[in-house]
Amino acid sequence: MANYRLMTPGPVSVPQEARLAMAQEQRNHRTAEFRAVLAELHTGLAEILATRNQICLLTSSGTGGMEAAVANLVAAGENGQTGSKVIVLESGKFAERWSLMAERFGAEVVRYTVPWGDSFDPAELERLLAVHPDTVAVFATLSESSTGVGHRIPEFGEIVARTPAVFVVDAISGAGCMDCETDAWRIDLLVVGSQKALMGPPGAAMVAVSEKGWRRIESLPRRPVFYFDLLAYRKTWTKSDTPYTPATATFLALNESVKLIRREGVSRFRHRAQRLARATRAGVVALGMRLVAERPADGLTAAYLPDGVDVAVFLKRLETGYGVKLAGGQGPLTGKICRVAHMGNVDTVDILGTLAAIEMVLREMGAAIVPGSGVAAAQESLLNEFEAE
Repeated sequence: MANYRLMTPGPVSVPQEARLAMAQEQRNHRTAEFRAVLAELHTGLAEILATRNQICLLTSSGTGGMEAAVANLVAAGENGQTGSKVIVLESGKFAERWSLMAERFGAEVVRYTVPWGDSFDPAELERLLAVHPDTVAVFATLSESSTGVGHRIPEFGEIVARTPAVFVVDAISGAGCMDCETDAWRIDLLVVGSQKALMGPPGAAMVAVSEKGWRRIESLPRRPVFYFDLLAYRKTWTKSDTPYTPATATFLALNESVKLIRREGVSRFRHRAQRLARATRAGVVALGMRLVAERPADGLTAAYLPDGVDVAVFLKRLETGYGVKLAGGQGPLTGKICRVAHMGNVDTVDILGTLAAIEMVLREMGAAIVPGSGVAAAQESLLNEFEAE
């Protein structure tokens, strides 16, 4: 039986130190001992996210963090009035989630859409903000994990900062494996999840809020939110506490993973993911697979399989025959692509082994590929970088 290798863009493999932390005796969350863990976690996350902003720790998936951002920023229309106007940069499944959430909470949504796999033009965002000066928030995505696209967040941040609108970024699958300079990029609400590049188990979301973000939140006369009320989290932040019972084991594990990242060095940890990303892209292209993203992200690679290969059968054979679990496509890309992660607890051998398994299955399914070509291309990419260093 093959060993199991989780190569999906979330959840990811969790380091042993973090798994063992979850096996500790249950502790009460209202103790000095657990508050010390949260304080250490706050410090580590602030370093990884390059921010001095307050970070709200939520017991939820990353989607809960996104909902918290929306619910605390937009006002629903009443008495015939329209709700808050927001602009959403929509180019994939998870960017689409911003639009759906904002509409659910009564906002008027202006969609700036591009085809899945494409990136946005900063000039068009600037134009939209000029046409819609009453926009209260702009929602964007650092890494669109449904397509593998990385977006121009620094440029967007500069544009939004010149307006009254707040800038909200989903960095759930990007933070930790991609550059993410929260403060320098003028991000007002940054949403992160535990189960991606941060190498934690699912169940924790983090929302870093700037002073501009807090002013917007405080300005709303009423917010239809209780558990995700970010002002409640702000009240407990100075005490390294949470307003409600957190998932203690999840936060213990996440803290261990964050400590591992800091021990390796945040920049080195991020550079490793970026190096593996380039190697993975070189490998799949050498196998005749076309990348989905015109501007690839560093946390995952999304690629179309060779013509004639049934994606569902390919993914199933890869998992059952070689123990390698990849993700398929979503939305209009369902049944067309595969997605392989190179974030978090992934190393060079994981990537080379995954590419070798992909080659084996493609040949088994009759694809005209040369065994070893993908692995060789990835090795060449890695060796060139090692020599350059």
